[in-house]
Formats: sequence, C-alpha cells, structure tokens
Amino acid sequence: MASLLPHFTAPMVAGHENREHSFNPYTDNGGSTLGIAGSDFCILAGDTRSTSGYNINSRYAPKVFKIGGDDETGEGAHIVLSVVGFAADGQALKERLDSIVKVYRYQHGKPISVKACAQRLSTILYSKRFFPYYAHAILGGLDEEGRGALYSYDPVGSYEREQCRAAGAASSLIMPFLDNQVNFKNQYIPGSGEGHALERRTPAPLPRDTVEQLVRDAFTSAVERHIEVGDGLQMMIITKDGIQESYTPLKKD
Repeated sequence: MASLLPHFTAPMVAGHENREHSFNPYTDNGGSTLGIAGSDFCILAGDTRSTSGYNINSRYAPKVFKIGGDDETGEGAHIVLSVVGFAADGQALKERLDSIVKVYRYQHGKPISVKACAQRLSTILYSKRFFPYYAHAILGGLDEEGRGALYSYDPVGSYEREQCRAAGAASSLIMPFLDNQVNFKNQYIPGSGEGHALERRTPAPLPRDTVEQLVRDAFTSAVERHIEVGDGLQMMIITKDGIQESYTPLKKD
C-alpha cells in the first residue's frame, strides 16, 4: 500500500494545469408544438423541422405521435402525445409510454383512459428526475364524458389539465396568441361599458373548424419570426370516431 502513496502525493508537473471535465448529453433540436381542447375534440400539432443551432437536420421530423395503437401506423389509438426539445429523449419517452399503454390494454382488456395515461406519464418523467428527459410533453385525448382533455408537463413530471398550451422554441410567440384567442384574455364585450367597466368575454369552447384555423395561423406566424420552426405542420385531431391526421406545408427558409 505504501508504494501507491507517491502516485497520489506527487507534485504537479510544470505545464500541466487542472482541467475541468464535464458531460452534457443534451441538445435542443428546435421546433414547437401546441394543443387545444374543444367540447368534443382535442387537437395536437407540431412543426416538422429539426435543427442543431443554425443547421437543419431534417425537414420532416414528426413531434406528434399516436399512443397505444395496434401497429406502427397507430391504428386504434385514442391518445396523442407531442414532444419537443431533445429529439432522442422525446423518442425514448414516446416509446416508453406507448409500450406501457399497450401492456395496460393487454392486461385489462380495455384501453387506458386519458386521465390514467396522464398520471402514468407524470410518473415516468418523475422517475427520471435526477437525469430528466429533456423534452416538453403535451398529452391529449377525450375524457370519460367525451370532452377534449389536454395535459401539459414540465421535464420532471409536474402537470395540469389546460384548455390550450404551446411548447418549444416558439412557445413565447404562440402562447400569447392562444391566451387571447382561446382563453379570451384581454377580450371584452363591445358596448358593455367604458374603460374598466367593460365586461370580460366569457371563455367557451370554440368550434372545431375555428380551432383548426387558429392552429394554422399560429404556426404560419411563428415561422416568420423563428428560424427553428418551419417546413411542415403536422396536426392530429382526436374525436370519438378516432384520430385524423393532416399535413400542411410551411415556409422552408
């Protein structure tokens, strides 16, 4: 044992300075997602651009996924998950939740409810709190009463049910728009008074066609102001009849 001591107590050799070693496995692959819940539907959408700094990795990298479907096409699914942030973590989180939802159906003989799935996703994220998934998740579906249910998460599992939520690179641009158009913040009834006496407009679920147009408007505006958002808009609409998916081209510059 004494022979090892000189190794640990040897003086620093001239020219060799202390170095800091670090490990950072995360990166931000850009893009944005949003979700809006309606009276009998729920919409989740995201752009398809994947970036690393000023480089475009892919012009078609989906960020919205069907959860618990029968095969790779997602047929039979009734829950949708969107993830944005570090693409590898988002993919890993999606695959883990997808497998758990499928196992639940096989074990119980019925599909998992969106409320139970939301709680399970929170548990998954919290279990990785010391080395978190670097992804911002939004989960959508229909609740037991057939109403749109939307849940938003932080990377360590804190979540809440909301009417609308945006995440990702352009969330600071999209969320104020949704607050005004969906949550009716700073909207007043014309002619109801003057100044502070104006009556606030009461929030109410919007028609589906109006919400679809709001989603398109939100991303059309975001691509004009943010270089990490663009190329295409992937939208999934959850109703009692299933999940409908659409794709709309966006600016590619």
